[in-house]
Amino acid sequence: MKKAVYLGMRGDIIHPGIINIIREGAKLGELTVGLLTDSAIASHKRLPYLTYQQRKDVIENIKGVTQVIPQEEWSYVHNLRKLKPDYIIHGDDWKSGPLQRERDEVFAAMKELGGEVIEIPYTSGVNSSSINEAIRSIGTTPDIRLKTLRRLLDAKRIVRIMEAHSGLSGLIIENLEIEKEDGLHSFDGMWSSSLTDSTSKGKPDIEAVDLTTRLQDLTNILECTTKPIIFDGDTGGHHFAFTVKTLERNGISAVIIEDKTGQKRNSLFGTEVNQELAAIPDFCDKIKAGKQAQVTKEFMIIARLESLIAGFPVPHALERARAYVEAGADGVMIHSKEKSGEDIKEFCSLFRAEYPHVPIVLVPTTYNQFVEKELAEWGANIIIYANHMLRSAYPAMFNTAKMILENERSLEADKVCMPIKQILELIPGGK
Repeated sequence: MKKAVYLGMRGDIIHPGIINIIREGAKLGELTVGLLTDSAIASHKRLPYLTYQQRKDVIENIKGVTQVIPQEEWSYVHNLRKLKPDYIIHGDDWKSGPLQRERDEVFAAMKELGGEVIEIPYTSGVNSSSINEAIRSIGTTPDIRLKTLRRLLDAKRIVRIMEAHSGLSGLIIENLEIEKEDGLHSFDGMWSSSLTDSTSKGKPDIEAVDLTTRLQDLTNILECTTKPIIFDGDTGGHHFAFTVKTLERNGISAVIIEDKTGQKRNSLFGTEVNQELAAIPDFCDKIKAGKQAQVTKEFMIIARLESLIAGFPVPHALERARAYVEAGADGVMIHSKEKSGEDIKEFCSLFRAEYPHVPIVLVPTTYNQFVEKELAEWGANIIIYANHMLRSAYPAMFNTAKMILENERSLEADKVCMPIKQILELIPGGK
């Protein structure tokens, strides 16, 4: 009887080193590949380029692989205890670095099961990180980018979105990563805010900028990034169906429209001016028109509820949310100025009880004392940091300009300025 061999892998990038490990594993017996699911990967790394099914189709057709099963967790241990293999194989590059803890867990589990860990020498000349970086530099397509948000919602408990108002701010969101105990933390996508779009141009946020003008700036972000983008559609305007078609064609993943009427006035300025809510049937018709206009199943229309901003109680917002979901909205965004967050928490609890799988979007600008884990426990799926890139940029630029003006030279400003070489290195092809 052949020995049972287990190999856990992501399978997103197949290079000679992976083929070598599969070849060596097949020599030991019947090789089962535990293919990490999107969810298992996204909890620690960037979402893979290929879907689970696409990766599975590739791995199943590699010579030496007996079967492919899902590995639902980042840790190998659950599958090892389930399968009780005679051997687990892995490259010896996990002896140090971020996978060292997983290695220790595997050795302990295999000792308990009476199996053996076989470490295959690292294939010289092959660097997965370099290959991954090369693929990222190629970019993406509108179709791939558009589909990514739904994949993230399926894979992650919380999808983390940051406001971007320029190509440079988009590059920061695209590349910034922080290694923490529970894995790699990064932003999953970008928020194209009408407020920051207009403010960065020195214009008021009154929904006076047409879609064509906004898309010109959005193109700057699209050209140098690959992550999904959620578009701030304000009220949706009078030609929402055309807006949906344009956004979808450009690879935008979702649009959020708010149920207010009249000339736009930012919610932060209070409830006394221009806070009239749209009639429920009218807003539902707008959602339906948008859904009928879209071509793909992946594009999302999310309804933003302004009830709490306008001074109405949670049941009022819940009534509207029900109607919007029934009209076809792919998710809801609930907004509030209440710093305690209690009204948001109550809404999330009641809505989630009725709609277990409809995404909830939160923008915790005023109730920012809560961490993402807490908001996820309320039922949130997407967290948008809606204006922080612009808000932080202004005081930095103001203080730099003031420093130069006061000192009549730029020497003192050097300490708060990024070296131009470092900026050029951030920009693809800028070196």
